[in-house]
Amino acid sequence: MRRSLVYGVAGAALVLAALVTLLGIGDDPAKLTNAQALVLGVVQGATELLPISSSGHLILVPWAADWTYLEENDRFHQTFDVSLHLGTLIAVGAYFWTDIVRLLRAWLRTLGRRRVETPDERIAWFVFVATIPAGIVGLLGEDAIADNLGEPWQILVLLAAGALLLWWADRFPQRRAMGDLGLGHAVAMGLAQALALAPGVSRSGITITAGRLLGLDRDSAARFSFLLLVPTVLGAVVLKGVGDVLLGDLPSGWQGPFLVGTLAALGAGLLAIDWLLGYVRRHTYGIFVVYRLVLASAVLVVILTGVRSATF
Repeated sequence: MRRSLVYGVAGAALVLAALVTLLGIGDDPAKLTNAQALVLGVVQGATELLPISSSGHLILVPWAADWTYLEENDRFHQTFDVSLHLGTLIAVGAYFWTDIVRLLRAWLRTLGRRRVETPDERIAWFVFVATIPAGIVGLLGEDAIADNLGEPWQILVLLAAGALLLWWADRFPQRRAMGDLGLGHAVAMGLAQALALAPGVSRSGITITAGRLLGLDRDSAARFSFLLLVPTVLGAVVLKGVGDVLLGDLPSGWQGPFLVGTLAALGAGLLAIDWLLGYVRRHTYGIFVVYRLVLASAVLVVILTGVRSATF
């Protein structure tokens, strides 16, 4: 996707989200407001694609701001969650459309000839295999994860632990490209991705970390993380979208936040992708290590001073 187009689409999406918010279209002050949806959409778009944990941020921001509506209204929360992930899915799909089509064609070719020959075909199968563990864990453990993980104190621990792991992995030599990886590496990457279901781990963070541990260069690790997002988030959006949106009884007041959240996540997501790929070609992942540690420290201070509780 051309850079000028990236910034044009991102700018248009963010401006439209802001206009819907300012005009109060579909807004209900008694529920999640459009302004809150705008903030959370931007947070989702940026943090889903950077190695700093979107799920952790989407819990910590309402926790810090004392926005309690989503926590108290799970039905609304599930619907809004679909909009946020839809936005980032569209962002990644649009940015990497050419790559996605090329890899899909490569994967289909292997089914026809029943063998893998080219680097693109290996990458396509790598993405397919690496998606399976996260899908299984997500389907079987969704309720257990929601019931037992996601407390602020847990998120700060995982943010700090993930920072140290990323720092260690980023010191490994860059000796491989994506096409050099095999199915064994794909299973390892898939198991790593499954860990990201715990808020605070970060899906992009743990897959980038795994990629660096496997010897991928920084740019390839980031690109591969984005490619892995497509089938993983697509599956979640389809599953939740059908169950909670299309076939479910939609909660009142969902229209405004849903639209604003999708647009904001789309715009912020496009900008985050373009910025990250440009940044890691010239720098290490150290800035994200520092950010995670600073955020974890800030959460710890807020808890220790009694400003907010360590649990909900």
